[in-house]
Amino acid sequence: MDSTLLKFVLPALIILGISAGPAVALEQSCRFIQAKADREACYKRQEEELAARRKPAPPADESKTLESLHQMRQDDEAVYRSIHSICRGC
Repeated sequence: MDSTLLKFVLPALIILGISAGPAVALEQSCRFIQAKADREACYKRQEEELAARRKPAPPADESKTLESLHQMRQDDEAVYRSIHSICRGC
């Protein structure tokens, strides 16, 4: 193979292998449980863990968010007033 191709393909394959490893390991650990109820419980725990990781972060303090929105609106109004005074009828 071409050495430049190896410079790009090999690191990409290594990164892919590292990132996919834990997910595959979790799935396989449940797969080999013999008792059906235990295996299903294992899969359910994995689904809950995955859902918890995908859950969006809780929003920041609402009062700060509202204050920042209010400040942005004030800034926008000031900009619009200044533009309107510069460009009458543009």
